[in-house]
Amino acid sequence: MENNVTTAVRTAGQEGWHPSRYNLFAKHPDGKGFLVLNLFKGSMQVCSEIEVALIQIADQLDSDIEVLEKFKKYGFIVNFDEVAALEAMGRQACACSRAVSVTICPTVGCNFDCPYCFENHIPGKMSSQVQDDVVNLISRMMDSVAAKNLSVTWFGGEPLLAPDVIEALTKRLTSLAEEKHAEYQASIITNGYLLDQKNIDLLERCKVHRAQVTVDGLRDAHNATRYLAGGGPTFDRIISNLRDNKIPFAVQIRHNTHAGNADQIEPLKALIQQLSEESGNRLVYYSATVTGSDVADERGKQVDFISGEVEKDLWIHRVLRAGTLNQRGSFCGAHVLSSVTIDDKGNLYKCWNEVDKPELSFATAAEWDITKPIETAAHPDNLTKYLNTTCPIPDPECRECIWLPTCHGNCPNQRLTTGRFCYPFKDDDPTAFVQAAYQVMKERTPKQPIDDC
Repeated sequence: MENNVTTAVRTAGQEGWHPSRYNLFAKHPDGKGFLVLNLFKGSMQVCSEIEVALIQIADQLDSDIEVLEKFKKYGFIVNFDEVAALEAMGRQACACSRAVSVTICPTVGCNFDCPYCFENHIPGKMSSQVQDDVVNLISRMMDSVAAKNLSVTWFGGEPLLAPDVIEALTKRLTSLAEEKHAEYQASIITNGYLLDQKNIDLLERCKVHRAQVTVDGLRDAHNATRYLAGGGPTFDRIISNLRDNKIPFAVQIRHNTHAGNADQIEPLKALIQQLSEESGNRLVYYSATVTGSDVADERGKQVDFISGEVEKDLWIHRVLRAGTLNQRGSFCGAHVLSSVTIDDKGNLYKCWNEVDKPELSFATAAEWDITKPIETAAHPDNLTKYLNTTCPIPDPECRECIWLPTCHGNCPNQRLTTGRFCYPFKDDDPTAFVQAAYQVMKERTPKQPIDDC
């Protein structure tokens, strides 16, 4: 007698698989099918129209269809709750990792008076006693998390107004890292006016591997918003510093873009490329839109903000430049307990936007103990309000938004002060974003092309 028993076919859905909620689709810019981008996994593939249709009904397909294995590989279909996974990764990322990150302000004074700046610059310099407190704090933090990495960002004000503090602290912090068998790295955010060869050499000794310098356009546009305190142009000196000195570390040239200088994007980008080629220095341009602040508004000289399609395009490229497609579970340092900002008086903050506002400090370097973060905080609310804005984000609209894997609720400082900030392209057709991501991925991984599905 023949055995006619057959095995029932199970669908992918019955096996627990379903289309990812974070898939974006767009036509290939060269007409070669479609681009499929998964925001959760940060993966992209070129697919045919039929394959795009199959992804969207994957849960109804037979579970043994071969193409499903490719869909699984790139995260186009999943067998888990992606929102729950993002929340878990958020908790993991924001707990004490084995890294300590500190932003240190040798001074909050500045030699510039930029109208859009969020700080009230108060002259002063970090004292020897505060330096002792900073080193002791960092030592305690590193011991607490068994740190394998110590990352320092020199900030201000203008940090190069106090180069002696940078050098003195660097000697002690690099010795501390060596003692604790941790890797040390440093960067600096400077306006570039004091970035002469003497200070460049100092920064090299201080193991600075990256600097950020702001240039707001060509001469007239730049000088209209980035001028000396008391008045006076700054463009020519900054450009001379970038061109005529040998800079051994990479320099990111930030263009604070607003309505008055948005037409400078391409000319400035070309100038930076020219300077890089002529000098041999590693200069890289990027644009960042200017946002408002109470301090800038109080000065009464605030710039007009950019809007419309130009703003959307800038934000698309800003998101992609930040590498957020490959940083699942990577959050702002304001969310991470082992990341703090320290002003020149030794006050601790979760966000460097607050360094000139002691009332927003949560503790002091002399007193705070990361193992007892609430008990040793003079103002615990200034600490917990930041830690509690991370995943799981207390915002139903964010939890439902397709952009959650890339923005994580976006800037926590803006959420707490002026309200949630959403990408200006959030509700648009995703084609522009997907096609821009395709170009970025091709440039970054030329040896690993985006293959056809």
